[in-house]
Amino acid sequence: MKRIPSLDGVRAIAISMVVMGHWFESHYHWAIAGAYASLGRRIFFVLSGYLITMLLMKQYGKSSTIRLREFYVRRAYRILPGALAFMLPVFAIFWHELRWYHMAAAVLYVVNFDFGHPWFLGHLWSISVQEQFYFLWPCVIKRWYRLRVAIPLAVIAFAPVYRVACHFAGLHGKADETFPAVADILAIGCLLAIFETRLPTIRRWGALAMIFPVVLVPIYMGVLQFHTTVLLLIVLWPAMHLSIAGLLLHVVRTPYRILNVEPLMWLGRISYGLYLWQQLFAFGEQRRPWYFMLIAVGAAAASYYLVEQPMLRVRERRVQARGFSKAYPAAA
Repeated sequence: MKRIPSLDGVRAIAISMVVMGHWFESHYHWAIAGAYASLGRRIFFVLSGYLITMLLMKQYGKSSTIRLREFYVRRAYRILPGALAFMLPVFAIFWHELRWYHMAAAVLYVVNFDFGHPWFLGHLWSISVQEQFYFLWPCVIKRWYRLRVAIPLAVIAFAPVYRVACHFAGLHGKADETFPAVADILAIGCLLAIFETRLPTIRRWGALAMIFPVVLVPIYMGVLQFHTTVLLLIVLWPAMHLSIAGLLLHVVRTPYRILNVEPLMWLGRISYGLYLWQQLFAFGEQRRPWYFMLIAVGAAAASYYLVEQPMLRVRERRVQARGFSKAYPAAA
């Protein structure tokens, strides 16, 4: 099946930021390292908004509707097997440190609303955000397709207001992981897919200019120790998120060899499993040696080849048997 150029390379860069950022943050308490881990997650958010919206619009253009059941089944085959392969052994290993509601939050993808979650499930907050997006956005775009531009714009306008309200409510630092707080990043990816065919070509000098906010804003976040300022909220974050979207569009339209070499693409393909497993080997009560991250890569590869890929093959056989649309690229 066709894969979209450069997307696996972008995933590889994003997961590398997350893994290395978490390890350095855990071992040396570098806030800047944590900021770059946050940047990696934001890249994944923009990418998810872009890819899912592109798939939904393609289906709507062919059939004038969104087949929600088909979409959710495909997402379940893609997400649940790898997640369960991580959760079940973790639940068994850390059984005495868990409460039933922590496990329920993980299984139901609402860890971002479980403010007391244990450290070994903490990273699941961003996957919960994406799953909530996968659940909500297809319903919204099916029901209000004509408002597909207005709704993401409203979300982008609302998110800063929500963050400020949470700050005054004493929830700053906790509510930052809830869906409304980061939905604007996903919405930018949605708008990128909607306007992709109408956007002008981004030249290399333009892409180079976009690299500056992507590189410098996390440094500013680290220096501030993740304290939110009006400048960060209103100017710097939007500039960084728009730059991520612009760079994504640039590398998809103008694929770079470095983003499409096999080792980098392989890392991008196992990025989901690596994100799940890296938490155990980056954090903990004791410092983890750097080579523990290789164990995380091995666990992610095992998950990819032994769990995720077999289930995707089952999914494709089901698609062929039922005659569902084949408009989905392999990246989905």
